Amino acid sequence: MIQNNRSYSANAVITDFRQFVPVADHPKIAGLSEMDAHAYGAHALQNPWIREWTGLWRESYGRPFVGITTDGSCIPGLFPLADEQAPTGAMTAAARRLLDRASGEQRGRLCRTIDAAEWRIWSNPEFYVNKAGIRLEEEPDLQDGIFELLRTSLSARGYAKVRGVMKINAFLGVLCNARGVMNEFSYNFTLFGTPHEDAPWGWQIFGHHLVLNCFVLGRQMVLSPCFLGSEPNVVDAGPDAGLTLFRDEERLGLELMRSLPAPLHDRAWVYRLMNDPAMPPGRHHRSDQRQLGGAFQDNRIVPYEGVNAGQFSNPAQQRLLNLAAAFLEIMPEGALAAKIQAIANHIEDTWFSWIGGTGDLDPFYFRIQSPVVMMEFDHHSGVFLTNTEPAKCHTHTLIRTPNGNDYGKDILRQHYATVHPGRAPGTG
Repeated sequence: MIQNNRSYSANAVITDFRQFVPVADHPKIAGLSEMDAHAYGAHALQNPWIREWTGLWRESYGRPFVGITTDGSCIPGLFPLADEQAPTGAMTAAARRLLDRASGEQRGRLCRTIDAAEWRIWSNPEFYVNKAGIRLEEEPDLQDGIFELLRTSLSARGYAKVRGVMKINAFLGVLCNARGVMNEFSYNFTLFGTPHEDAPWGWQIFGHHLVLNCFVLGRQMVLSPCFLGSEPNVVDAGPDAGLTLFRDEERLGLELMRSLPAPLHDRAWVYRLMNDPAMPPGRHHRSDQRQLGGAFQDNRIVPYEGVNAGQFSNPAQQRLLNLAAAFLEIMPEGALAAKIQAIANHIEDTWFSWIGGTGDLDPFYFRIQSPVVMMEFDHHSGVFLTNTEPAKCHTHTLIRTPNGNDYGKDILRQHYATVHPGRAPGTG
């Protein structure tokens, strides 16, 4: 076992983000106080790098959906139709109440077909360039209905985490004097399909540091892609003072890495530095940094790396499952249990990889990847905060369902094959 003479504690790793808060005339935030989301989106597109990046987004969006794979081919038979006790009845009732609140014009912007291409239009940066559905800050009369649907779809802890992401986004807006660009309601929401207890439907919310795609069919649920992040990770002033995010994922990931015996630890540790010269071209991205499954990466080939969890001791395998549960705690109880069981069933084909340090204050990245899930955790450099190197005050987490079942697409395919033979879902 790798020894460390310092015990891990949440307090030890809360980097003092205040040292990175930009002054009013800092180039990162100059002029933001005068902008709303639309103006800032137009401003961002004047940056050649962002124009290039979003151009690559459009190219990816135009390609048919395949899914995250290790070699370009999906493994069949991984996601059988099943009753996983998802709270579809309560979700359906909440969605219908939301539609009852909406005007005809609002419903026209809010609703898309179940296989609409707009499932894949999400992005997590703060600049508002992908416009779909309705924007919460522009539709205050629909906010309560949307939050009710989120509450019925997620676990209590999951709903609190999602609302925490939104509140920290508002806190960042205050820190940077950019309330029109970043606030509690700067997110877009879309309904897909017709809410029903037995037919396929779902919803999507996306914006800065928050992306959730929720698909349901009967009492089966897929809640991915899911992107949750925060900059900073803690609120230290105002009505939400004391709010912190992602401490469990951070703590459990580090505990797992530290617990591995030296040979497994060394195989898991694929790069020592967060931006390591040994990385091949493209392994570190200017904006996504070490994460591989971000916006418009629906078809990315991500080979396994690190160490195979089939070689872990039983306690280490349980630590890995506990870590996965911390990521997946957003899911309601039945769906969570089904997902953890699926991961456990594939533990021999699960890989764990690590980038960065293992000290209390070291930033790091790790990934759990198996045929049925890919989860990433990454400490980032500042976007609005001024730290140029990764720090523990800016975190991104991501969940993907590989092998063609992000957005529930493999389940939807099976549904069409069973209920509507000869009809194929759209590939958008």
